[in-house]
Amino acid sequence: MRLNKFLALAGLGSRRVCDDIIAAGRVSVNGKPVINQIGIDIDMGQDVVVVDNKPIKVVEPYVYYMLHKPLSTITSVHDENNRKTVLEYIPEYKGRLFPVGRLDYNTSGLLVLTNDGEVAQKLLHPKFEIEKTYLVTIRHKLTSRQLTILSKGIDLGDFVTKPAQLKLVSSNQFTAIYSITIHEGKNRQIRRMFAAIGVGVLGLKRVKFGKLELGSLSYGHYRRLSKLEIEYLLSI
Repeated sequence: MRLNKFLALAGLGSRRVCDDIIAAGRVSVNGKPVINQIGIDIDMGQDVVVVDNKPIKVVEPYVYYMLHKPLSTITSVHDENNRKTVLEYIPEYKGRLFPVGRLDYNTSGLLVLTNDGEVAQKLLHPKFEIEKTYLVTIRHKLTSRQLTILSKGIDLGDFVTKPAQLKLVSSNQFTAIYSITIHEGKNRQIRRMFAAIGVGVLGLKRVKFGKLELGSLSYGHYRRLSKLEIEYLLSI
């Protein structure tokens, strides 16, 4: 964020007034004066800004986004291997933002991103049992026995899944698509559940997270959550 914008958000005046404050030598960043650096950027979460020997802080307003996460994208703030991350799809927001939970590299669909840590923790905490619904593409329709196993819960070794709700959405001679709703959301849980009954997953997309629905949001696009959606998150 530009330093003058940061100072303006802190209530020191308009950006032009803040430019004058900087030019007057009244501002330092991390202990260093910034007299001739009006246009510099700062990191609100890391840098220490001082005006007239007083530390300046800005309470960053909470924002809530929904992203239709594409395939081959990392659900992370940054990636050491320089792979594309989900944050790169939301260029309009320059503050701190983090994804709520994870979607695998090869899984697409609904992903919530916010700077509201409390809401993020509630969405992920097991005690709230937030439902997540996915569309799973496989090669053939499941047998009644396979459906029963998945529906009642299955032992994956390190944990036993809770009962899941499954429904056949569509099928043809090549593939079958099922809707599956789970409560846990462990790492690669759905792929592991299907692997445990001998079925490989061809495609996986999350379409619902609690009461939030992906709807018609285009692949790779994002939007801000509506007032009603935010009220739902705050009510959890």
